[in-house]
Amino acid sequence: MNDLSGHPYLVFAVSLLVMLLAAQVGAFSRKRRSSLDEEARQDLDVITAATLTLLGLIIGFSFSMALSRYDQRKNYEEAEANAIGTEYLRADLLPAPDAARVRALLRDYLQQRILFYETRDENLIQQINSTTSQLQDELWSAAQAPSLAQPTPVRTLAVSGMNDVLNSEGYTQAAWWNRIPVGAWGLMASVAIFSNLLVSYGARRPNAGFLRLLLLPLVLSIAFFFIADIDTPRRGFIRVHPQNLISLAQSLHRQ
Repeated sequence: MNDLSGHPYLVFAVSLLVMLLAAQVGAFSRKRRSSLDEEARQDLDVITAATLTLLGLIIGFSFSMALSRYDQRKNYEEAEANAIGTEYLRADLLPAPDAARVRALLRDYLQQRILFYETRDENLIQQINSTTSQLQDELWSAAQAPSLAQPTPVRTLAVSGMNDVLNSEGYTQAAWWNRIPVGAWGLMASVAIFSNLLVSYGARRPNAGFLRLLLLPLVLSIAFFFIADIDTPRRGFIRVHPQNLISLAQSLHRQ
């Protein structure tokens, strides 16, 4: 399900097709039965209303989950920019040759972090992650070596700042992996299917037109699409733009 939810347009197409099918099944079943008496009609209306209410709550909860994860990714992008910018300044606490090397590595590292946010190609992402990991090793060695050679409280600050840079990347990666659980998608899809069955089965006119049967599946499919899009860090059109990292790169370029 996570593989499917990672493709918002596919989520829209599949959900619309499945829910249209459910609506058609409900309408077909209704035509094959005699008209409902008033008592059965009231019971069915209560069940339908309760199911639609539950579906609305689940969709709202899932949308809230997706938004919170989107905000988390934005916050970690800002934290990464702050950590890199702070460490760039703290490089002055190291000996001149080491400071120059740390700054050069940080500039390269910053470009890789920008590419991480902007790239959609999964193959290229693997290359970016590999380069990022290599740069992290070099950054840590560049900050650690002078501190081990001559440990002082001032140089410890540079090592601490580098630790923040490396940790911030890990927090960002964890946030990108943090998606809406499969169980939540399964529950939402199941309740949506039953809702379409009940609505079409309980239609006052058995010969309800196709457009009437299309309305609820279409609305729900659009809702699923936006939830999947917000929850998808890389493939959706609602994505985290690395504005803070780009601004930092421009600032460092002017120095």
